[in-house]
Amino acid sequence: MSLLSVIVPCYNEEESVALFYQELTKNDPFFKEKEIELELLYIDDGSKDGTVREVKKLIEQDSRVHIVSFSRNFGKEAAMFAGLEKSKGDYVVMMDVDLQDPPSLLPEMFEWIWQGFDSVATRRVTRKGEPPIRSFFARRFYHLMKKISQTEMMDGARDYRLMTRQMVDAILSMREYNRFTKGIFGWVGFKTKWLEYENVERAKGETKWNFWKLLVYSLDGITAFSTAPLLIASFVGVLFCIIAFLMIIFIIVRKLIFGDPVSGWPSLVCIILMTSGVQFFCTGILGQYLAKAYMAVKRRPIYMVKEEI
Repeated sequence: MSLLSVIVPCYNEEESVALFYQELTKNDPFFKEKEIELELLYIDDGSKDGTVREVKKLIEQDSRVHIVSFSRNFGKEAAMFAGLEKSKGDYVVMMDVDLQDPPSLLPEMFEWIWQGFDSVATRRVTRKGEPPIRSFFARRFYHLMKKISQTEMMDGARDYRLMTRQMVDAILSMREYNRFTKGIFGWVGFKTKWLEYENVERAKGETKWNFWKLLVYSLDGITAFSTAPLLIASFVGVLFCIIAFLMIIFIIVRKLIFGDPVSGWPSLVCIILMTSGVQFFCTGILGQYLAKAYMAVKRRPIYMVKEEI
């Protein structure tokens, strides 16, 4: 018998907990046929509603259900990492509780694993139901990451991924504090099969990701897996130094040859403001990397457990 660990991060998802369980257990005949035991790990990320209560009801009905509850909200990245640490399975799959990751894909995913793949990942081929602006910026983000990072990141990639224990152990070996799991999946390598499917809207509740949170998350991804912004800042600094040097020569030559007085205060103010803006921009880029290093050297735990059943 092999063991499958299903990791389900939850934050204020009391309406979806039981629905997800019902959809997942529809695969029980397949699990029984293939001699796969199930371990269902709900990772409660400091929910303020009745999420924990709903999971405890399932625990009373099914001994395969477990819960790890955080002392506060640490974020989805921390919840996924906790799930990987707590998992014991020969195979591990991460899924969203809102049913945007269809459990019905699991049999097909296992078929690819048994054909020799180390992981089977999923990606959405459409973003139906998403706000157009968010879809646009999401595509631009993945396009940018392909340009500035050597890590594989697929447009529309989900966290929904079935992995072997070997790949899970490789991911757990990366103990970095500022985690960007989509990048970590690609960085560790291993043979991956991509499954495409149409976007599925949430079964219940509302998304916890707004535009601002997604923007901050994308910046975390860029700084975690690329030093290109630092290189760009360096090039911009060198470019402005060259421009300033040429302008000094131009002013001196114009004064010596034509005797023109130095004038143009409005343009001078504009130039000062522009160069100051570029300096602050480059300092901000440096500050992002410095902040990540600052948080990492503190060596704080990625999450704190309040209750585990």
